[in-house]
Amino acid sequence: MAETFYPFVGASQDRTAEHDARIAVYDSPSTTPRVLVVPAGEIRAYLEELTQTVYTLAREQGGKLPFAIIREIVENYIHASFKEPAITIIDGGNTIRFADQGPGIADKERAVEFGTTSATDEMKAYIRGVGSGLPIARQYLLENGGSLTIDDNLSTGTIVTISTHKNPTSEPEGSAPEVGERGRQIIEYLERNEWVGPSDMVREHGGSQPTWSRELVRLEDMGLLEKVGQKRRLTEKGSTLTN
Repeated sequence: MAETFYPFVGASQDRTAEHDARIAVYDSPSTTPRVLVVPAGEIRAYLEELTQTVYTLAREQGGKLPFAIIREIVENYIHASFKEPAITIIDGGNTIRFADQGPGIADKERAVEFGTTSATDEMKAYIRGVGSGLPIARQYLLENGGSLTIDDNLSTGTIVTISTHKNPTSEPEGSAPEVGERGRQIIEYLERNEWVGPSDMVREHGGSQPTWSRELVRLEDMGLLEKVGQKRRLTEKGSTLTN
């Protein structure tokens, strides 16, 4: 395999991933998915084949997610030791979910900050290991009308969802973004306060800090909030929801 595919990493150590990856492709939400299996193998070749397969399948559905962004998320499987990778392609290829049964991500908000990494020396033989993958993907999607979310899997592990939209530049005329119940509570809090953080919402409504952190990140991805330091405030777009 050409070294230029991973231009910043060290020499391959010929390690082998132990779990096959399953990819479910939904041609329609009401039909049973097609399931393809990418066999486990030498890590670098496995990462390349998995990235290329997901990209090709999403494109065949009409999806617009770039190859490089898909690769950033696929590479993140190394942190889960490639334990039970399962990928779901929906929404005409414009939404892809990457699930695993690894150790999970405790601090999901910090995971999308540049420079935050848990990469070991062994992992750095295959990935850059500088805490750039998820932040790069999230920033690209945010700037292009998409989103990246991180959630816990059912019992253990993580689900990373990346989405792009068919018309990312604007909402349909005369409509407001769907923020949901928690989002509405955050917007209402910011009608009375300039700044908000997850601890503020826990004090106001209960629940857990990780839950509120994910909701704040989601509203930020929608362009309704902006982060300054460790707090967030309404953007111009978000302020229109308080009128």
